[in-house]
Amino acid sequence: MLGTMTPIHQDLLDEAVELTRAAGEITLRWFRAQGLTVERKGDGTPVTEADKSAERFLREEIGRRHPTDSIVGEEEDDVIGLSGRTWVIDPIDGTKAFTHGVPLYSNLLAVDDEEGPAVGVINLPGLGETVYAGRGLGCFDNGVRTGVSGRDRVRGSYLSTSAFNHWPPHMLAGVLSAGLQLRTWGDGYGYSLVATGRIEAMVDPEVSHWDVAPMPIILSEAGGRFSDLHGGPHAGHGSGLATNGRLHEELLDLLRPIDPPG
Repeated sequence: MLGTMTPIHQDLLDEAVELTRAAGEITLRWFRAQGLTVERKGDGTPVTEADKSAERFLREEIGRRHPTDSIVGEEEDDVIGLSGRTWVIDPIDGTKAFTHGVPLYSNLLAVDDEEGPAVGVINLPGLGETVYAGRGLGCFDNGVRTGVSGRDRVRGSYLSTSAFNHWPPHMLAGVLSAGLQLRTWGDGYGYSLVATGRIEAMVDPEVSHWDVAPMPIILSEAGGRFSDLHGGPHAGHGSGLATNGRLHEELLDLLRPIDPPG
């Protein structure tokens, strides 16, 4: 839990889950559809009409319901509000999986307020599963309260990642020598597995803010921990590590970048 911070209202969590699931239904219209057009953004990453439509839906609904809130998303420019509350959208986390017909992609939505992370949602429309949490309310998997695993030994624990492309050699060597079981059930799906106790850790050496914005509150409310690879507790610092908490410091020692944070 996030200490003595003020619990959020249940209605806000319910609304975020409702909106994210609705966005997921939009993406399913294009999932494995013939003729899906995949474009390339300036950074070379893929984007589809499903990404754009899901984000547009969320922005329009949030803007209509909460006109003074800020909105940050992957596909459109930021909207700056005056309320002190910010919604962070990743309409499809795992677009590469989506475009290859792999149902492990997710829709991510987070809400931050003046006290920090307030709501996080990982919706997995291809699997019919939603993992979500609200500050002071707990973490849930399709309505059932859930939490991280109790494993306290690194050797034999399961660690997932989105891909190995961005792993420096010392990181890979470290986790292999520590005896971790490595998998690539990645993106938001990997974080949901940690929050629900199915694996012990998920790591992304390079990540954008919206890719991990829901994770600090989800992991905290599930009894685990989220940080960047330097140990900072925030989502916007370019990397992410989610664990059951018991293994966090030991994994940070294995995974911490050689170069100091910029």
